[in-house]
Amino acid sequence: MTTVRALLVGAGGMGKTWAKNLSANADVSLAGWIDIRPGAAAAGASELGISAEYYGDNLDSALRLVKPDFVVDVTIPEAHHDVTLTCLAAGIPVIGEKPMATSMDQARAMVAAAERTGVRYMVSQSRRYDARLWAYRTLMQHVGEVGILDADFYIGAHFGGFRDAMANVLLLDMAIHTFDAARYLLGDSTPVSVYCEEYNPRWSWYQGAAGATALFEMANGARFTYRGCWAAEGLHTSWEAEWRAVGPQGTAKWNGHDRIEADVIAQPGGFHSKTHHLTATAAGDIPMGIAGSLKDFVHALRTGATPMGDCRDNIKSLAMVFGAIESAKTGTRVRLDS
Repeated sequence: MTTVRALLVGAGGMGKTWAKNLSANADVSLAGWIDIRPGAAAAGASELGISAEYYGDNLDSALRLVKPDFVVDVTIPEAHHDVTLTCLAAGIPVIGEKPMATSMDQARAMVAAAERTGVRYMVSQSRRYDARLWAYRTLMQHVGEVGILDADFYIGAHFGGFRDAMANVLLLDMAIHTFDAARYLLGDSTPVSVYCEEYNPRWSWYQGAAGATALFEMANGARFTYRGCWAAEGLHTSWEAEWRAVGPQGTAKWNGHDRIEADVIAQPGGFHSKTHHLTATAAGDIPMGIAGSLKDFVHALRTGATPMGDCRDNIKSLAMVFGAIESAKTGTRVRLDS
């Protein structure tokens, strides 16, 4: 089977990470790499010890000369809208980094372009490709239809750089991973509304709000609660958060690492129902992170299957982020409409 030819757009830190993943995938060839900074793509390739057939700094020229089978958009979020629309208009499928866009209006325009052109556009929500998350979702089935899902995310992250000055830093830069995982765990459920409060602890080294608490209502009536802070020193949670799911038949928990467990009703009645304890183990042969999203995208190109992160679905996770920000700003419960 012939390889599919990729044009990588963006040569920053994540661009280099994608370059390594593209080079490591036997089904893909790195046909071109561009960045608006002249020479940046070639320098990145030299640094990594890999090569592309073409280097440049202009997207239109690269699309014309490289004729890629797909484009990987690893530009800054502010550029995602223009890069994606240019590629879709040229008939070139796109897999892009999160977030899809910097506003819901832009995101809707991108989804509309994918639907109008019939060209695939997927957002690489890479943390969905985690065997532990998949195992937890399977174990959750034992507790029945989940009505309560909680996620805690507490990490003292000293990034330095642009994040220290970002507004809504936790919600805008990180929370979409947890929000998207919640939708996945609830069967790709559609969010209906959110009430959120943002805050910044007195000791925080961030200028923007490093903490947030949010309550989402989902289409099936389930409630998803998120509690998080990026200025929480010590006893860190996993980057995947810590989870609790409650249903009519019991409770399932995942610590975000390798402990996946549930207590399921064995004998109802009495003050406490009697339960039996279940555990789950993640399969070890699933490509994780970016490697997983790339494999899913290539499979979709070859088969026509719908990948996780398809823009029509991912916009619902993005709506949770912007809805939470709006709720925190207005102090009101916000209805969500993707």
